[in-house]
Amino acid sequence: MVNTELEWLEIRLNGTYDYVDYFVIVESAKTFTNRDKPLFIKNNMDRFAAYRDKIIYHQLEIPEGFHSDRANPAWAWEDLQRNAMYDQVLPRLTGAKAPAEGDVLIVADVDELVRPETILVLKACQFPRRLTLRSHFYYYSFQFLHEGTQWDHPQATYYQGWRTILPVNLRNSDGGLQPLIKLEKGNLWSAGWHCSTCFSTIEEVLTKLSSFSHQWMNHEAYRDPDRIADRVRNGKDLWDREGQSYERIENNRDIPGLLLKEPDRFPWLTNRDGPTAGFLDYPEKQEPTA
Repeated sequence: MVNTELEWLEIRLNGTYDYVDYFVIVESAKTFTNRDKPLFIKNNMDRFAAYRDKIIYHQLEIPEGFHSDRANPAWAWEDLQRNAMYDQVLPRLTGAKAPAEGDVLIVADVDELVRPETILVLKACQFPRRLTLRSHFYYYSFQFLHEGTQWDHPQATYYQGWRTILPVNLRNSDGGLQPLIKLEKGNLWSAGWHCSTCFSTIEEVLTKLSSFSHQWMNHEAYRDPDRIADRVRNGKDLWDREGQSYERIENNRDIPGLLLKEPDRFPWLTNRDGPTAGFLDYPEKQEPTA
């Protein structure tokens, strides 16, 4: 599932192209808060020409009159997009692209990256129907490792026709009787990387805040560019949440392959030091003084 993160999609495609059969990309013209947004992937598909033969792109189809009576309707929009892979994409695939019984399915956000070695394990070994691919959890860049347990996404399962676990149920560990769900669950540790709020521009951070299902995170106090840059530069939680702390790691080498091969293309993903905090649009360009 993709929002605006073109860099992350390229890093993902580059790192696992030789290991997967297809990448299913679901993109929406609406945010989770039902605001119009550009189709970033569709409009920039030329950037991914080297990987195009394995990309199955789908623009989310929004049912006419779609709405939700849930206390937070944004969750319904998020669920609609997550389940679209199963509801709107897989049933329409034909030929070599059609899923076969037992095919491995990985359900992830674009910034939840899976190690190539993890994919080899999944293709070669039997695993539980609800497998969590535990990921090293970073904030702002690969310079700040979240202290605590590893991130509990993405998830993997296998195709079983109509019995395939829906992406939302897979991610949320629901959609059945809890005692039975527990028997189907498993963890594969250090299976990948998750980098949250790892953007190249302040503008992207603000866009992300606007699209959050958690609308309290979009409060005006958290949208101040100076505050954002300060938190990112110093590895502090943007929302001042209790218990959220990060370990600074200099010269981190346990990172996706494209960042090792071409570090100068993505400097903000490895170093947030300095006045700009790695952002390409901060501080705003100043007019020269007389």
